[in-house]
Amino acid sequence: MDQAVKLRTYIVEDNATIRENLIGTLEELACVEAVGASATEDEGKEWLTAHSAQWDLAIVDLFLRQGSGLGVLAACRARQPGQKMVVLSNYATPDVRMRCAQLGVDAVFDKSNEIDALVDYCIEHSSKAHSAADQQPRPDMP
Repeated sequence: MDQAVKLRTYIVEDNATIRENLIGTLEELACVEAVGASATEDEGKEWLTAHSAQWDLAIVDLFLRQGSGLGVLAACRARQPGQKMVVLSNYATPDVRMRCAQLGVDAVFDKSNEIDALVDYCIEHSSKAHSAADQQPRPDMP
C-alpha cells in the first residue's frame, strides 16, 4: 500500500495559538508535515532560503511580530518549481490579493472564513505531489 506523500510545510505566523492549531489541523486533515515555523520576517526568509530543498509549501501570514510576510514572499520568488507559497491572513482584501499575486503567491486565504479552502488546497497539492512522486524513480530502488 502506498504511503501518501506528505507536503513538507513551513509556516510563518506570529500568533503561537494560531500556528499550533493550523499545524494540528493540516497534519490531521491534509497530509501535511510541518518542517518548521517562525514568527518573524527575518526568521522566515532565512529558513526558507537556506533550506530551499526541504519544503514543498510555505504558509505565510502578512502581519508579523517583526517585519512583514510580504518580505518573506519576495525572498522566495525564485523558489523551485513545484514549491508553493500561500498567504493566510485576516487582511485578504482585493488590494492585498493583488499585491500577493504580483509577488508570485499561488493562493491567498482569509483566516476568518477560508480555512476549509486552505485544507482543500493542501489536499489537492499533496495529491499532485503524490502523482509526481509516482512518476519519479525512487533513489532507494535498484
